[in-house]
Amino acid sequence: AMVSYIQAPPTAHPGAPSPLKATGRTLNWGVVSTGRIVGRVIADLQSLEDANVMAVSSRSEKRARAFADEHDIEWAYGSHDAMFAEPEIDAVYIGTPHGQHFEIAMSALKSGKHVVCEKSLTVNADEARALVAEAHERDLFLMEAVWSRFTPAFGRALDILESGELGEPSWVQADLGFLAPYDPTWRLYDPAAGGGALLDMGVYPLTWAFGFPTSVQASCDLNEDGVDIQTAITLGYSGVRHAQLMVSLTSSPTKEARIACTNGWLGTNAPLHNPTKLFIHPADGPARTEVFEPVGENFTFEFCEATRCIQQGLNESPTMPWEHSINTMAIFDGIRHQLGIRYPNDLVAR
Repeated sequence: AMVSYIQAPPTAHPGAPSPLKATGRTLNWGVVSTGRIVGRVIADLQSLEDANVMAVSSRSEKRARAFADEHDIEWAYGSHDAMFAEPEIDAVYIGTPHGQHFEIAMSALKSGKHVVCEKSLTVNADEARALVAEAHERDLFLMEAVWSRFTPAFGRALDILESGELGEPSWVQADLGFLAPYDPTWRLYDPAAGGGALLDMGVYPLTWAFGFPTSVQASCDLNEDGVDIQTAITLGYSGVRHAQLMVSLTSSPTKEARIACTNGWLGTNAPLHNPTKLFIHPADGPARTEVFEPVGENFTFEFCEATRCIQQGLNESPTMPWEHSINTMAIFDGIRHQLGIRYPNDLVAR
């Protein structure tokens, strides 16, 4: 079954309540960074009835102020720690490059804030374990923002696969990439930022795989900065199960996922991390397509889940538990070890 690693999100089933409706007390949020991803995510967070985005932080107070004005946010900080010191803020969303996640998330947890941190959660598994230990010790919520896991299309795909309609899943193919022009100052090409295709995109194809594998084989192309620009991954599992995943900064691939089963197959349209269509092809019956309407940019669902968990006093989301984030980083560590990819963060004992 698919369930060893990924579980259907509670919001994903037919008849589920709207993710925008309040589920408890309103939480005050701070957002870390004014980068592109935060600009995309912020409207979905603000659309929740029980979310109040009250602050933004950046290394530049000027950038923070401009972002705050643009997005109707009251407070702007030129330092993340200054924002974390604000007692009225309950939770923070971190949208900086991967290389900064550990330091910023640790600082937020030490300041007593709940944390939703963009993927990949950290640069390596040691950092992930240290964050989890801190959240556990302080009884705070921590979640990696793998938003694709919370979308209705993903939850529905798991329901179909678990129903047995297509038989037993046995083979996954998933690819993600785009043509990224080389720029050594861009986070995607910067080793200090945790650059490269693997950490930036690998988590999304991995979402469609079977969980923690029994074997990992990888090959990649490294550029002269030691950053992977294209990586192919084959994961093996007990039984007759494999996953072939591809991430690339040098091509424009299908960006789709396909799961082959003993009695048919299921596929997504592009992009696999936020599909609007599922294609269901039973071997012994007519094919069908199921269509999903996004809510905002579809980041809504992960924030709805984080809000619900914090309101209910949970430290981790059952849909995106700590163990899965640590396992993901451990898989990536294994791949990087095979490929000789090293980051500055790897040299620091956590």
